[in-house]
Amino acid sequence: MIHPSLFLRRALQADAIFSGVAALMFVFGASLFASLTNLPEVFLRNTGFVLVIYAALVGYLGTRPTMAKAAVWAVIAVNAIWALDSIALLASGWMSPNLFGQALIVMQAVAVGVFAELQFIGLRRSAAGDVVAH
Repeated sequence: MIHPSLFLRRALQADAIFSGVAALMFVFGASLFASLTNLPEVFLRNTGFVLVIYAALVGYLGTRPTMAKAAVWAVIAVNAIWALDSIALLASGWMSPNLFGQALIVMQAVAVGVFAELQFIGLRRSAAGDVVAH
């Protein structure tokens, strides 16, 4: 267990907020986003449902006064994999998003990669003793 730095807490909370907003947009606006991006509606809606769970778990983790280091590493790993898989989705040709869809995928991949990096920095600060309790 670690006492997370304020930086780590904020990085986790920002990730939860970003993911939560994306979740709501994709769950409730899948049809609109499908027409704007040329991505399948069911893919967008299912992505939204995954993000609902992810946002809730990361948001909860971001409020804990202590947290398992492994849980933070898991969040970092999920973010890194999500970012890489997003780019792989474009490269695979499995889907054919239009230019707006491609831009949306790239932008969210960059954002998720930034969250992974910020969380890693926050974890290092926590381990180094830059501890902020409660």
